[in-house]
Amino acid sequence: MPATHTLLVFGAASLAFVMVPGPSVIYIVSRSLAEGRAAGLVSALGIQAGGLLHVTAATVGLSALLASSAAAFTVVKYAGAAYLVYIGVRRLISGEGGEEDAGEAGARRSRLFWQGVVVNGLNPKTALFFLAFLPQFVDPGRGAVAPQVLVLGGCFLVLAMLSDGTYALVAGTLRGRLGRSRRRRIARISGCSYVGLGVLAAFSPVSSSSAAELMQ
Repeated sequence: MPATHTLLVFGAASLAFVMVPGPSVIYIVSRSLAEGRAAGLVSALGIQAGGLLHVTAATVGLSALLASSAAAFTVVKYAGAAYLVYIGVRRLISGEGGEEDAGEAGARRSRLFWQGVVVNGLNPKTALFFLAFLPQFVDPGRGAVAPQVLVLGGCFLVLAMLSDGTYALVAGTLRGRLGRSRRRRIARISGCSYVGLGVLAAFSPVSSSSAAELMQ
């Protein structure tokens, strides 16, 4: 278990990091503006569930394997980029953003959750972040490393959920003030944003060699 002062410093550093808008925030805000607060919160939960996969991978060493293998890194990188482009194009074609009945809303939220899991789970940058960030706060002198990584990763995900949840609530509230036609325009804009994020991810300069440098 990390020391109390380590947890406090880690929490402060994590909070400063998660509050800065990034691809995940863009994803969540787009969902909230297009479909409401519930959709944004479900998307945020999916994003954090994907983050939990990375924390678990870092704990058992899979992130190090990903970072050391150029082929594995490239596969994950392009798979994640392709998925972002896919959901963006699907959103542009379908023109989502209208009202749904309870059954459709339930199915939609389930899809949103799993889309969030896949979006973050297939993000190699997230894997590299946990691989480079968490070990800085691990003290081998305080016992086994794996439980400390899990505790620190759990704290990070809680703070990330609080931050992302706030973005979802604010964006969802703003959505309530928009007319149906504007919501449909926002849905199209969000589709374009997903495509853009996918393209940026595909051409990102971060690679397995960058990860190796972070690990040194």
